[in-house]
Amino acid sequence: MATKGNDQIIKENNCESTMGLPYVLEAFTSIFNTGSISNKCCGEVVVLGKVCHSALVKRTLENPLFKDLNSGKIIAKSIQTWNNCLALIDSPSPST
Repeated sequence: MATKGNDQIIKENNCESTMGLPYVLEAFTSIFNTGSISNKCCGEVVVLGKVCHSALVKRTLENPLFKDLNSGKIIAKSIQTWNNCLALIDSPSPST
């Protein structure tokens, strides 16, 4: 049996309607360009889930507009962003 394509994964998991556009743009910029990701956006990424996060990044890399990007570097940055956000969300925040 063939593996599921990124589009099918995204559709089945309702990935595109989970995150608000400002957070999508912030996460996209931090992974595909440069920049940091806010704590609030990290929370949105974690709620989105690793399956959706990974499928959305991979589908973006399939777009001809991004064919010149180093996909290995982008995937690594995506994983790093996921791990950083997960650690941030999992760590207890100091009460103020």
